[in-house]
Amino acid sequence: MQKPAKVQDKYYLKSLHDEIDLYDRKLAHLAKYEVFASDAERDTAIGKMETKRATLARTAQKLVEDGIEFQPSDLPRSFRMAPESANIA
Repeated sequence: MQKPAKVQDKYYLKSLHDEIDLYDRKLAHLAKYEVFASDAERDTAIGKMETKRATLARTAQKLVEDGIEFQPSDLPRSFRMAPESANIA
């Protein structure tokens, strides 16, 4: 028996955007408040979390490129800031 395929629609994209926003907040907390025994441990933990976030961001970007609709207000804050800074330069 096969598992049903993930439905990749606007609701899935919204949940991806929510999860990316959560990872952004986790990264900020990790970098600012978490206590580590060494800088190397901090860098390792941040690197792992950034890898997970990057995977989610690539998946979300692919869905957008495939034409899945979304509301600009559903974008993670880190995605909203990127186009504005690009226009300034």
